[in-house]
Amino acid sequence: MSSNLRVAIVHDWLTAMGGAEYTLQQLLKLYPGADIYTMVDILPENERQWLKGHRIFTSPLQSFPFLAKRYRQMIWMMPFLIEQFDLEKYDLIISDSHAVAKGVIVHPDQKHLAYIYSPMRYAWDLTYEHDRIGVLGSGLKRFFLRHWFFRFRLWDAASSLRPDSIIAISHFIRKRIRKSWGREASVIYPPVDVEGSPFSKEKGDYYITVSRLVPYKRIDLIVEAFRTMPDKKLIVIGDGPMYNELSKNLPANVKLEGYLGRNEMLQKLSFAKAFIFMPKEDFGIAPLEAQACGTPVIAYGCGGAAETVRGLDKTDPTGVFVPYQDVESLAEAIGIFESNADKFDPENCREWAMKFSQSRFREEFSQHIEKLMKDEE
Repeated sequence: MSSNLRVAIVHDWLTAMGGAEYTLQQLLKLYPGADIYTMVDILPENERQWLKGHRIFTSPLQSFPFLAKRYRQMIWMMPFLIEQFDLEKYDLIISDSHAVAKGVIVHPDQKHLAYIYSPMRYAWDLTYEHDRIGVLGSGLKRFFLRHWFFRFRLWDAASSLRPDSIIAISHFIRKRIRKSWGREASVIYPPVDVEGSPFSKEKGDYYITVSRLVPYKRIDLIVEAFRTMPDKKLIVIGDGPMYNELSKNLPANVKLEGYLGRNEMLQKLSFAKAFIFMPKEDFGIAPLEAQACGTPVIAYGCGGAAETVRGLDKTDPTGVFVPYQDVESLAEAIGIFESNADKFDPENCREWAMKFSQSRFREEFSQHIEKLMKDEE
């Protein structure tokens, strides 16, 4: 691949470090001279060392700090704003997108590769699920959002035709892309920092879950399951809008730790009996971080977790699947896990997690780009 390739990376928004930002870090290692285009950039100074040396171009929202900080409330403007970026001077455009980034307009002689975390969840098949658990609110807010989602789906489907090639983060998301946009996609799993995770064969007497405390993560369900099992301990690590609600009525066997630094969190994860994961995620980095620490996983068996955890039906299993998102199913799965505890080897968990490493991601992504750039049709 030519080192003179002019590359632009289009990222939805830079606001906090999450899975999309860790993926962006790896893309910038592949293309250290790339420019970045994004709706807003309000990433805190202490989290942006890895962005030094890269030019960052933002939308007009950046000029209004009040709007930039409330960027999610401005999502209705973003299909228009993303189309205003002029990318004419670049040879290769890479969009990494779960919202609008893949909608940039490029010329016929440019190559555009879209790395898709998901078609926007709220607008497509998860509309009804998020409505049921109250994410969309009620009254006029709910009506406005449902109507805007209808309009957004039209733009989203039309703009999905713009990339020359699409990569999905999982086979689960490839199916969603096919159903929502009618397009085929390759699959390259996101990069996970498994190499740097602490490993322990010794395990404590507690279960653990690590998550942002928002409704769809189903931390409330996990807590209620442990309420029915007072002899088992649970540690919950994370912060978010549901923190106060959860802390008001915790059973005695559940400890809510709040936010912990990454190193402290990984240490607790490495000594846990098992990691519990109950959302339907597009991929799910946390279960792989747990396995990298040698900790098996008890996960809802739908979505990305079905691809990142090896169930009891496989050789060298690394976890147990929960068939339904309810208290009874989770409690039953924990019982199955404990009755099969001798089948979960920490070494097997870590070895499996290594298949999702950052170096693997960079190699697979680079190979895909080389193939795309050679295809002149």
